[in-house]
Amino acid sequence: MATVVMEQIGRLFINAQQLRQIPQLLESAFPTLPCTVKISDVPWVFRERHILTGYRQPDQSWRYYFLTLFQRHNESLNVWTHLLAALIILVKWQEISETVDFLRDPHAQPLFIVLLAAFTYLSFSALAHLLSAKSELSFYSFYFLDYVGVAVYQYGSALAHYYYAIEKEWHTRVQGLFYLSKLLSFGVGAGGGGPPLPRRGGGGSDPVVTYHFYHMVFFLISAYFFCCPHPESLFPGRCDFIGQGHQIFHIFVVVCTLMQIEALKIDFTERRPFYERLHGDLAHDAVALFIFTACCSALTAFYVRNRVRASLHEKEE
Repeated sequence: MATVVMEQIGRLFINAQQLRQIPQLLESAFPTLPCTVKISDVPWVFRERHILTGYRQPDQSWRYYFLTLFQRHNESLNVWTHLLAALIILVKWQEISETVDFLRDPHAQPLFIVLLAAFTYLSFSALAHLLSAKSELSFYSFYFLDYVGVAVYQYGSALAHYYYAIEKEWHTRVQGLFYLSKLLSFGVGAGGGGPPLPRRGGGGSDPVVTYHFYHMVFFLISAYFFCCPHPESLFPGRCDFIGQGHQIFHIFVVVCTLMQIEALKIDFTERRPFYERLHGDLAHDAVALFIFTACCSALTAFYVRNRVRASLHEKEE
């Protein structure tokens, strides 16, 4: 009996020793990262107006920039807001897929596209804010990728609204011009991609109008903070880590996207007899044009990135 007890005590001692080694293992897995630096210590391309500290050092290893996901720096909130939002989109995608057959239902394809586009722009944005500090070429490369996500989302957003939320009189006016206009203008917006608030019979009695309304409100607010460096311009150095206008933009554009998806989900369910008669087999064309738009955007970004790389090489010589 005593031998058994001593064996158990020995096992507990070994387990306790292993537990005490966990912090050391974590420390070796996540080594101490270099401290952030001031604006004067980074090249001009990384400098943000009125943001004076919290910059990550350039020319480090890729591992370093991935690990800065868990470091406090002036891009931390920009990374996490869109990273968490991308995960929320995946959860919503899973929830919707339990009742919607995206593969076999052609009229569900625009909804699938807007979910895919939302996940794409949020993921690309998080990657850009996380990894762009490595070098000047990385800065341009990842933000070009970010713009591809914006372009894809603009198309997906406009498509879904055109397909599910449009009224018959508007459909008659813009049919035939819609897709061409979106191809010509996909690179203009800042990430909202929202159409005008749809006219609905019954006014405020239709609850989905509330989602569409707040979608537009949050889009306009986010556009303001995207364009104007507030509040950091009023308090230089006070918003280096929390409170930047771009961080506020991220939050509002995420809420805008979630309002949009909720509205489109309701429209997809409740307006099906209407848009089935209105569009027919148009969903197949929409998928093909989505792929075309994504490819054109990616090729454009790749071409411009190569031009930037060549220009940087010329400067070095």
